[in-house]
Amino acid sequence: MAVFSGLRHFSISNSDEAAEANADGEGLKTLQKGAVPAENGGDEGFDPAAPPPFRISDIRAAIPAHCWVKDPWWSCSYVVKDVVIVLGLLAAAAYLDNWAFWPVYWFAQGTMFWALFVLGHDCGHGSFSDSTTLNNVMGHFLHSSILVPFHGWRISHRTHHQNHGHVENDESWVPLPEKIYKKLGYSTKFLRYKVPFPLFAYPIYLWYRSPGKSGSHFDPNSTLFKPSERKMVITSTTCWFAMLGFLLCASFFVGPLLVFKLYGIPYLIFVAWLDAVTYLHHHGHEKKLPWYRGEEWSYLRGGLTTVDRDYGLFNKIHHDIGTHVIHHLFPQIPHYHLVEATRVAKSVLGEYYREPKKSGPIPIHLVQSLVESIQHDHYVSDTGDVVFYQTDDKQFSSKKME
Repeated sequence: MAVFSGLRHFSISNSDEAAEANADGEGLKTLQKGAVPAENGGDEGFDPAAPPPFRISDIRAAIPAHCWVKDPWWSCSYVVKDVVIVLGLLAAAAYLDNWAFWPVYWFAQGTMFWALFVLGHDCGHGSFSDSTTLNNVMGHFLHSSILVPFHGWRISHRTHHQNHGHVENDESWVPLPEKIYKKLGYSTKFLRYKVPFPLFAYPIYLWYRSPGKSGSHFDPNSTLFKPSERKMVITSTTCWFAMLGFLLCASFFVGPLLVFKLYGIPYLIFVAWLDAVTYLHHHGHEKKLPWYRGEEWSYLRGGLTTVDRDYGLFNKIHHDIGTHVIHHLFPQIPHYHLVEATRVAKSVLGEYYREPKKSGPIPIHLVQSLVESIQHDHYVSDTGDVVFYQTDDKQFSSKKME
């Protein structure tokens, strides 16, 4: 059957384990370029850009053995729970069809779409189960339902994890070198750096990637993919178009307005969640964090630039995705073990772990972090192997960069 073509692939976790192995030993290197000035993120007495005095194997050894165990039944129980909630919300909205309820439905359902994405994300990492077939079938089911091409996304996300914190080689929400930034047209800069437009960038990214990069997550011949991965990309693109076809058929039978209210607006809320969360995990910390190039980059140092976030009551709803540092270093760990793994790993990480600011039930504090970062973190220097974001104070002063 077509849906099963390309279901067997090298698990993303295998590739990440290789990256971890290459990273081991990097922790004892010394920086050749000296300390980082405090205004660029270095506190007195601590330089966040300095190679850490520990190895990735030290972190791994601190994490209890049971945190690495993947329980497919436990993982599937989260899928069942989330799908039941999604269907329940859908039925309630269709039955009530009340404008007093619609805003509640849109936010709740969009949040649940995001929760489905996170479970599919675990499938892509192989942390859902040890079965490649189960991971791929469940990943296609979850991601196709919210218009994400599973394999296309999975492969580019693997690139993101293997190159996290690298200016040129990272994949998502990467900093633009100054020379690329200066070539951006006014409209591109406006959409990328003017809130709220960056929060709806994900569909565009899937089709066109980021400025300075080429290819599409839907095109099997894209430079994103190896020739051996093309059949998998075709499978996922086919599933994506099948879901789109289902929505078009539903529009014909029940009307496009109802489909837009039931699916379209929640989809936009989901996209906003995805863009906001993924951005905040790599940007917006109170102290600027480094990005690397060349010999200064390593898997460990790049992973330590990621940021944990507290999302209040949403932490469990979206499956503890806020525990991002340990997830980036060890994406094989199932989401339901990330909190414990992070807690014990902090004794090894020391100051390289940045404790997230405690949130109330609603993470309002993150709005300021998001907005300020988007407005001030514009580009990085074209030169240097340890760089920090810089601000273009004249970004929108004219419609053309001089």
